[in-house]
Amino acid sequence: DMTDGEFWSTTYQPTLKQPERYEAIFSDARVEFRRRDNEINTHTQIAVSPEDDIELRRLRITNRSRNPRELDITSYAEIVLAQPTADALHPAFSNLFIQTEIVRERQTILCTRRPRSKGEPSHWMFHLMAVHGKQNKEVSYETDRLKFIGRGNTLANPQVMNWSEDNPETLSNTEGSILDPIAAIRCSVLLDAGKSVTIDIVSGVSETRDRALSLAEKYHDQRLADRVFDLAWTHSQIVLRQINASEADAQLYGRLAGCIIYNNSSLRADPKIIFKNRRGQSDLWGYAISGDLPIVLLQIADHANIKLVRQLEQAHAYWRLKGLAVDLVIWNEDNAIYRQFLHDQIKDMITSGTEAKVIDKPGGIFLRPGDQISNEDRILLQTVASIVIKDTWGTLAEQISRRSLRETVVPRFKPTRARKAYTPKTKEISTPPLIFFNGLGGFAQDGREYVITTKPGNVTPAPWVNVLANPHFGSVISESGSSSTWKENAHEFRLTPWHNDPVSDTSGEALYIRDEETGHFWSPTPLPCRSAMPYVVRHGFGYSVFEHIEEGIRSELLVYVAIDAPVKFSVLKLHNESGRSRSLSVTGYVEWVLGDLRPKTMMHVTTEVDTGSGAFFARNPYNTEFADRVVFFDVDDINRSITGDRTEFIGRNGELSAPASMTRTQLSGKVGAALDPCAAIRVNIDLDAGQAHETIFRLGVTGRRGADDASNTVKSFRGPTIAQSVLNAVQEYWRETLGTIQVATPDASVNVLANGWLLYQTISCRLWARNGYYQSGGAFGFRDQLQDTMALVYAVPDIVRQHLLLCTSRQFKEGDVQHWWHPPSGRGVRTRCSDDYLWLPLAVSRYIITTGDLSVLDEIVNFIEGRQVREDEESYYGQPSVSDEATSLYDHCARTIKRGLRFGSHGLPLIGTGDWNDGMNKVGEAGRGESVWMGFFLYEILMKFAEIARMKNDMSFAELCHSEAGKLQQNIENEGWDGQWYRRAYFDDGSLLGSATNTECRIDSIAQSWSVLSGAGAPLRSRQAMEAVDRLLVRRDKKLIQLLDPPFDKSEMEPGYIKGYVPGVRENGGQYTHAAIWAAMAFGKLRDNQRLWELLSIINPINHALSPAQVDIYKVEPYVVASDVYAVFPHVGRGGWTWFTGSAS
Repeated sequence: DMTDGEFWSTTYQPTLKQPERYEAIFSDARVEFRRRDNEINTHTQIAVSPEDDIELRRLRITNRSRNPRELDITSYAEIVLAQPTADALHPAFSNLFIQTEIVRERQTILCTRRPRSKGEPSHWMFHLMAVHGKQNKEVSYETDRLKFIGRGNTLANPQVMNWSEDNPETLSNTEGSILDPIAAIRCSVLLDAGKSVTIDIVSGVSETRDRALSLAEKYHDQRLADRVFDLAWTHSQIVLRQINASEADAQLYGRLAGCIIYNNSSLRADPKIIFKNRRGQSDLWGYAISGDLPIVLLQIADHANIKLVRQLEQAHAYWRLKGLAVDLVIWNEDNAIYRQFLHDQIKDMITSGTEAKVIDKPGGIFLRPGDQISNEDRILLQTVASIVIKDTWGTLAEQISRRSLRETVVPRFKPTRARKAYTPKTKEISTPPLIFFNGLGGFAQDGREYVITTKPGNVTPAPWVNVLANPHFGSVISESGSSSTWKENAHEFRLTPWHNDPVSDTSGEALYIRDEETGHFWSPTPLPCRSAMPYVVRHGFGYSVFEHIEEGIRSELLVYVAIDAPVKFSVLKLHNESGRSRSLSVTGYVEWVLGDLRPKTMMHVTTEVDTGSGAFFARNPYNTEFADRVVFFDVDDINRSITGDRTEFIGRNGELSAPASMTRTQLSGKVGAALDPCAAIRVNIDLDAGQAHETIFRLGVTGRRGADDASNTVKSFRGPTIAQSVLNAVQEYWRETLGTIQVATPDASVNVLANGWLLYQTISCRLWARNGYYQSGGAFGFRDQLQDTMALVYAVPDIVRQHLLLCTSRQFKEGDVQHWWHPPSGRGVRTRCSDDYLWLPLAVSRYIITTGDLSVLDEIVNFIEGRQVREDEESYYGQPSVSDEATSLYDHCARTIKRGLRFGSHGLPLIGTGDWNDGMNKVGEAGRGESVWMGFFLYEILMKFAEIARMKNDMSFAELCHSEAGKLQQNIENEGWDGQWYRRAYFDDGSLLGSATNTECRIDSIAQSWSVLSGAGAPLRSRQAMEAVDRLLVRRDKKLIQLLDPPFDKSEMEPGYIKGYVPGVRENGGQYTHAAIWAAMAFGKLRDNQRLWELLSIINPINHALSPAQVDIYKVEPYVVASDVYAVFPHVGRGGWTWFTGSAS
């Protein structure tokens, strides 16, 4: 409403504004929403066209007031254009391939996903708004989610709906290469009293841009749009006749579908049954059921109830025709002499119906005799079923309508004291002078902490996080307090959700403080419940601290992870500075995942209060690999209330910024199975004036459920003395480790990074966590972590030694290795990548030459076994077995090198399906492509390992290495030199890559830098090549060093998925920082100190954020290295993925 700035959504979500009147109507052909707000009626109709791939949302707005009303109407849609799983697993990566375009003459936004390979189908999405009436202003558009929602906000309160000088009434009209794409259109209408306007919002998809524009033009026509509702109704009637169902049946099946998509505990198995389950997904396979799809289970024993079979078969057909894939499992439970008769009757009914073709197929119907299913499997199947129907429980309609037992009613909180404006009696939290302060944050004087101050309207432009980890456990925590915690594998066994949302920075972990007199509550961290007062955040080595003062209560939250145990401590200190006694409560909250994705795992998580320790326990037996892990959430205070029900805690349609439980006196105590699982613990605290109190929450993993060691482990971490000793151990470890090597240069920013933050980033994030805000890997990369450990040979050589042996254990007998693998199982990817296995002898050489530890070469390590990669595939994912064959680390390295001596027609190493640049996976997919960079890389390995061979008195292998290195060096000079720089590669067909003759990727930096670093390049040529790097790839005006230029885009070359990246993003012509550092190192080796320091200054993240203006451009953390910096408008100079990058090493 342009008069008073009030805004609401036409449905209850997402703004959650309470309407004067609200109605939702579901029919088989359409959905309708009616609501009334501020004398404005809205009627929304939604239908999907059976004719075209479009969804129509028709909005009719009526002014019921006596005055003219000016209204802005804004649409919003987040763009995916990918498989749901791909988007859920890694949205930040998936979004990198999306481009948007505004077509103003049609009031349309186009979106497309750049294909990652030539044969990949393309899809074009369109989103339009057609106003059938008088528009008041020019239409505006937005395709950048960050600009629409704003940092730290959600769709309940996006910044574009709160107008100010910084947020004008019109949208920004941003389009192009968008890192977090949406489609939003805003128009304005002026409605006289009693008048109405109709607005059509249409979203659709097609195979081509022209077809998308054609559909957009078509649905601008109101008459053609009208047909959608008519066609949808006609089509729905045809579908119902096809399966011989009525509209009432469709309503019933639709309600069931809702219980499949959104778990409904009242239709699941008895929680007592679920709690007994000890089996996992693989145990379903013996019944030909994958477990990948939702399961509906019908248990029938009486042939008189055969109607249930017919109804559920009909429902299954209905769901399938609507695109909802479900496994319908029917148990014949008849134990009488008529068992076979019932079985035949059911089978005949199915085989003669529409679902005959999907019997015993994924998404089909599975008829199984109940007496042939073991008791353990009966429990399993009932546990995993989204819906359980029994013929002894009444009709289908009666069973759908049944309700859970009456919920425990917790009294509403009633304030005993009115909240008044508070006059501070103490000063705001102050910070000492900071170095490299940029308006938001800076380093403490000793460089060991990065201090950030935020308040409403002044927040970091992206999450500025800390990665707290030990070798097997960790947590990522942002400056807002948002957090994600895991055990063993940050991808496969997350304790709490990893959201990967740098805009809203949502979290599955939170703390709340409530005034028990007034009911006012807030968070000790900026999110989820931000106060109007400032927050000071200090990220240090192994810990983060959040300081805040709210109405006389000073809070300090200290978060850290034990260095040697899977436990995260959140120590909350409250100090009463208000001048009077205060009664408070503290609530800790976590959402359980216990797997990879919460939607997949939530129905399998069970919770309980451990009788031995009183701690909150959670487990997921369905996650086969981690079935015996017990996760705990605990607090020291004995007097507490708890709940394991997220629905209770947040409330229906609620948010963590204002959870329903904060309006209740206490938590209900509900735990068990078939809940929306969480853990919430509330404790009460009374503080006299000047008094302080410490509350310690612990989140961790322990042993088996019911075992004494689980309870004892929890108890062993209780108490402030233990918490302090754990913190001391963390700080001592990092003080000793990071203090091993200290440098002093004229550049203080280099000193700060080199004397702590870079090594901390490498160990805590890359080696231990293998997880960050923008990428949750969990896996070990063979190449990746070997590169990282090479930087640790001075600080922690024992870690390097251990990792060398770990990587060696992932080598196949044929000499190649797993490109990456997931611990603890060892499942991973075997590829035809050419460089990964060769990092082992290089890292071994670096370790031995530095430490002199020759004994590592005699360590005996087994190979692994698995099928080789077929010629028609790039890779495969599988579980190798441990081979009986074992040999010394030295022999493993020798076998690796011998495998690497495979050359193409130019005498250069075969590139396979990628070398260091995985994105060049098509250059040598036919087995003939060659890599010039690999030539330099292999030369370096041969020369270094020749020294190791001599140390082992293996003179014949040393000579082989020298001989091959000499031939390779000559071939590089003969076939790799392009005239001004070294080429990058040869395609399978012999065509050039990285040549002046190319229109894209004329020059690639790593071939030039490695010509120097390896020593294989001719000295004059190497200098000339580095001059070309300086001239063509170093962009001093934008503070970035490109990997290659020009980026891949429209040429006929098909190098691989690198071309799918938007030009100027990541490897495709952006700064890929690892390569930029190699360029700086190359200038250093050339004794060109001026350009060495100049490039280091460009790379240095501190120098990208020395002022508020620079912070606004760079956005990401200035205290750790980013893997990439973007070189594409409108993101030039913006930092990419931070923390989880080998650039730090």
